[in-house]
Amino acid sequence: MTRVLAVATAFPPHRHTQQEITEVLASRLPSGADAALLRRLHAAAGVATRHLALPLDRYRELGGFGHTNRLFVDLAVALGAEAVERALDEAAVRAEEIDVVVSTTVTGIAAPSVEARLAARVGLRPDVERVPLFGLGCAGGAAGLARVHGLLDGRPGRKALLLSTELCSLTLQPSDTSTANLVAGSLFGDGAAALVAVGDGRDAGAAAAAPGPVVRATRSRLYPGTEHLLGWEVGDWGFRMVLGREVPELVRLHVAEEVESFLAGHDLKPRDVAAWICHPGGPKVLDALADALGLPDSALAPSRRALAATGNLSSASVLQILRDARAAGPPPGAAGLMIAFGPGFSSELVLLGW
Repeated sequence: MTRVLAVATAFPPHRHTQQEITEVLASRLPSGADAALLRRLHAAAGVATRHLALPLDRYRELGGFGHTNRLFVDLAVALGAEAVERALDEAAVRAEEIDVVVSTTVTGIAAPSVEARLAARVGLRPDVERVPLFGLGCAGGAAGLARVHGLLDGRPGRKALLLSTELCSLTLQPSDTSTANLVAGSLFGDGAAALVAVGDGRDAGAAAAAPGPVVRATRSRLYPGTEHLLGWEVGDWGFRMVLGREVPELVRLHVAEEVESFLAGHDLKPRDVAAWICHPGGPKVLDALADALGLPDSALAPSRRALAATGNLSSASVLQILRDARAAGPPPGAAGLMIAFGPGFSSELVLLGW
């Protein structure tokens, strides 16, 4: 098993209400665009505040993809380093003790990757194993934890770092009036999250007795024929959102069945899960999942609170919600389930235990 020792987050200092962001984006719409639609989407997004990588007035200055991506690299490295240092401090683990680092992002391109650029800054060893992930979208945080588990399982005492850094605001296309882009502009925020984990076992020392959770099992799933429903269209302008209106129904029809099958393989039912760590893909996605699984309002309340406080942070959101679940302290023996969705269309499930 893999034991999570710490989860920490970091956010840019530019925090705005949803109303402030709504009015700025409405003022930048092309002539003839439907500002009323933008306002309706923002009002229905379930978001109250968000952190942005830049001050609101600087988004007018953004140029082409090259300029925006250079900003992403600089800001992501600084924010990622902040999250990593907080997680290491919380775990009481020195940076040089980390044996492997998995990093994920889908909002910018960096080669060397983000974890390589911050390695010396935070004190990681030059021989640390690195596993950078790209293209998993909002599923990246859950998939990253699953990859960490695969790298640590059966290796007691080996320590890993998972880093998610997402600057979603830098991908927004002001001239794109498609519903997909307007929805993205209503939901996504910026932030980073880092997690420290250890291969659990008798040889893992004091870390083996630390509070949970432990990773008990994982499952990845692609749903054939849905590749066109979620992801990026990449061009000279940068990243343009692809978001099919069918996504909530996919969650209702396929992901709920996947969740029930996964839990049944471990002699569990949805009612046995004490901590739901579900990616806050938006109110419609959360409603579809809760309805299909017959969940009480309290089950996905942590996801709705995270969405309201910071918006959808793409891959970092489930780590933020896991941080809050650890702080709440589920009782010993409780089961938790991490769920996230991404391009493909895909789902990632991680079964946790306290």
